[in-house]
This record gives sequence, C-alpha cells and structure tokens, in this order.
Amino acid sequence: MQSENGEVGAAKAYSRNTTLSRAKSWLTANHGTRVPYSQSRTFGGYRTDCSGYVSMALKLAKPGTNTVGLTSSRYTRKIKMSSLRKGDLVIDANGSNTTRHVVIFVKWTSSAHKSYVAYEQRGGYGTDRSVRSYGLGADQYDAYRPKKYG
Repeated sequence: MQSENGEVGAAKAYSRNTTLSRAKSWLTANHGTRVPYSQSRTFGGYRTDCSGYVSMALKLAKPGTNTVGLTSSRYTRKIKMSSLRKGDLVIDANGSNTTRHVVIFVKWTSSAHKSYVAYEQRGGYGTDRSVRSYGLGADQYDAYRPKKYG
C-alpha cells in the first residue's frame, strides 16, 4: 500500500484528535502543572522546546526534530493559512534557534479568521493553549499539514 507521501507500507494515518490529545497532555503532565520550556532538557524523551513538543504531539522519533526539520517534505507539506484544520502547524522556520517557533492549530476563534486557538511550548512559560494570530499578518509564519494525517 502506498500512502499520500509516497511511502510504501506506510502505517495507518495518524488522527488529528490524537495529536491534540497528546498536545493537551503536557498542560498537566509535570506533576499537575505544565511542562517547562527548555532547549536542553527533555520530558518523556522529547526536547521541551516548541519543536520537541510538536514532535511529541505527532509521535515522531525522540527527541524530536527541530523547527526547520518540521518544514521538511518528510514530515509536512505547506498549505494556505485559510486551509488550516485542527492539528495542522503554523511555523516560523527563519532565524536562529531562539527566534524560530511552531504552534499546533486547534480552531479559528471566529469566521473572520483573524485569530485562532493553538497549543504551544513557549520560552519563559512552558506548555500553553492560547489565542494567536501568527501567520495572519506581516510575519514569517506559514501553515503546514503533517503528512501523518494521510
């Protein structure tokens, strides 16, 4: 059997709901509190930075790929921001390891598509679920669909 990304014998598609459930798990995974952000530590084998967090939610190999790696055709394909669906990614892959960022899209806050709810692992805070507008203005963020969704 050949998958949408051309892999022969590929495993069954991964669920968007599973991605969001795994992302949500880090909100209280650290003894009832959010997992703190760090570029050098791990939690459950995954780096506790934003790309490690997304790698965990997508169940990629530990310790997880970096933000630039998440834009690779191995893991994702670029889509229009207006096409975002739950579990898709919004990524800024430019700059350095302290400026790149990735969030997991949950849902639009309104039909106007001026902001959305997302899960993220952010510096100085840790795991969060909040309203964001990355990629909807003049910034370097783009939308990506994980290939795991089939």
